[in-house]
Amino acid sequence: MYSIAALYHFTRFDDPSIIRQPILNICGENRISGTLLLAKEGINGTIAGPGDGIDKVLEYLRGLPGCANLDFKKSESASQPFSRLKVKIKKEIVTMGQSDVDPRACVGRYVDPRDWNEMINSPDVVAIDTRNDYEVAIGTFENSINPGTSSFREFPEWWRENGWKFQGKRVAMFCTGGIRCEKSTNYLISRGVSEVYHLKGGILKYLEEIPEEQSAWEGDCFVFDGRVSVAHGLEKGRYKICYACRHPILPEDMNRREFERGVSCHLCIANTSDSDKARFRERQRQIDLAKMRGESHIKSVIGRDSGI
Repeated sequence: MYSIAALYHFTRFDDPSIIRQPILNICGENRISGTLLLAKEGINGTIAGPGDGIDKVLEYLRGLPGCANLDFKKSESASQPFSRLKVKIKKEIVTMGQSDVDPRACVGRYVDPRDWNEMINSPDVVAIDTRNDYEVAIGTFENSINPGTSSFREFPEWWRENGWKFQGKRVAMFCTGGIRCEKSTNYLISRGVSEVYHLKGGILKYLEEIPEEQSAWEGDCFVFDGRVSVAHGLEKGRYKICYACRHPILPEDMNRREFERGVSCHLCIANTSDSDKARFRERQRQIDLAKMRGESHIKSVIGRDSGI
């Protein structure tokens, strides 16, 4: 059994490159795979490995400057959900593209998972899903607003165009693990929205703590690892991944005529050229050959940065 830790923390790293190699070292020593993003604003990512190894890495990360209160959520997987380790230096640990947004200054009011249902069912509250459209498509809270964004960078523009619709409402925001709401709530507060709330610990914490029979969640929650999605109790969900477009698909979608492993699915077949598909087929052929030799092929992993 593998332990998985989804984590983030906003703090000030003057030079993230200085801590990159030590993090690679401690992860390597403890057989950890996954992706960690480092920026001047903090750290974000999801890692997996033996339980004791994850604990040692989390202890190390909490020892970094300003990281004593590092936020993380643990779950388990029967198989290793990552094929390799990546520690990347980025401009932002979750990309919003707003230079004036700073979650260290202020964020919305946290709502505990056990109080979330009452909050979003209040007539004066609008619940907004800050995740991307492909994530919302497989699961969200009932009666919540889907901005229809393809990346978090699009959220500020969506709010500028639509925020007026929610005047007089309290705004309750949610995302996978909490990090996007740290930025989106700060953004709304800076734009004069007085009552802004967000789900503490994100969807993952809600699914972990709230029994299915009491849940307002509908569907699965997309996660940025080999599990693809999780359900209540953080059990592995039904979804697979299309390795051409990196979107989640159901097992029955793999029986559709548009599906070709590693090449296309019903969501993306019309969006790629014949030359793209030929390139994808060759990539899949190399992946299959590597598997036959008992080797790992680095392009077989889910190609999205973590956005917990």
